[in-house]
Amino acid sequence: MSNQSGNAQTEAAPPELVQFFKALADETRLKIVGLLAHESLTGEQLAAMLAVKPATISHHLAKLAEAGLVSVEGQRGREKPYTLRLDAIQAMAQRLLAQETLPQVTHNVDTGAFDRQVVKAFTRRDGSLKEIPAAQKKLQAVLRHIIRAFEPGRVYSEKHVNLKLARFHADTASLRRYLISYKLMERDADGARYWRPE
Repeated sequence: MSNQSGNAQTEAAPPELVQFFKALADETRLKIVGLLAHESLTGEQLAAMLAVKPATISHHLAKLAEAGLVSVEGQRGREKPYTLRLDAIQAMAQRLLAQETLPQVTHNVDTGAFDRQVVKAFTRRDGSLKEIPAAQKKLQAVLRHIIRAFEPGRVYSEKHVNLKLARFHADTASLRRYLISYKLMERDADGARYWRPE
């Protein structure tokens, strides 16, 4: 897990991603989308079906239109039918929920905050552990802290590993086993050589 400061100059979440979810983050708008999924409807029809004022429906339809979720089908006289843009929704969902898009939302999040909080709670002033955490997530946070004592790619003997781990806790066997189990450290078949993966 990388440490990123919340004050760092980072790229913000894509505006269209925020707009897309904001448009659907309302119960009335979700109902409108559900109704339009069946057929095109006018604002007057939607207002009657949802028992709200026409002005309220106009407001929600404007939000959905801004996000590209609905469009006017083609005005017939004074009637203004709205239709759900299923093709646009599917295309937008594929684009916005792509693997490379969603992580951008966390660019300005301090992802190391939890680890620092846990390490502070479980360590003494000299850096040793008060205890080895029992909770899995807290244990992993402590292990990520401990593994920094080892250089990536460098080979260590079991004795050397134990000497380093003893600075943190007397139960070096458990720490060593946890580091291997969570793949923060690797060892050869006979356990003579240990290393931190690159």
